[in-house]
Amino acid sequence: IGVTSPAIAGIAARILWLRGHKVMLDRDLAALYGVETRRLNEQVRRNREHFPEDFLIEPTPEEATELMSHFATSKRGGHRKPPLAFTEHGALMAASVRSSPQAVEMSIYVVSAFVRLREALAGNRELVCRMAELEQRLTCKLADHEQAITQLLAAIRQLMHPSEPRNAPSDS
Repeated sequence: IGVTSPAIAGIAARILWLRGHKVMLDRDLAALYGVETRRLNEQVRRNREHFPEDFLIEPTPEEATELMSHFATSKRGGHRKPPLAFTEHGALMAASVRSSPQAVEMSIYVVSAFVRLREALAGNRELVCRMAELEQRLTCKLADHEQAITQLLAAIRQLMHPSEPRNAPSDS
């Protein structure tokens, strides 16, 4: 299966942060896996032992409100139950619980999207470290330059106001 960047980018846009984890909401996974959200959640609940805490997060009401505020809700009042949030491993497990050909195929895209985000974050960490090194080197150089400029200014001031020679010949 060829994994295309637009497909992965579309999935990556649906990955959110919750309690320090990258997650996808149940409705997004259900759409990808070609099943109604309630059917996906039924299968997850029937196979709850396959979804430890680091695979599946059940948001608090406050977290659910925050997550839902990212997306428009239906005119019927939106969702009646808080969404389930699947980590990368949970999304894979949901595909295996679903075990439909579409779920298996789409799980490849989902994992690729999570991997792409992980690589982007790693790249950002490397950039932050390199920026910190550069800042430290620049700070050291600026301190050296500041000291040199201060000494230069002091020398210029001395030249502008020379002190009288100590053994100057007298005009007598």
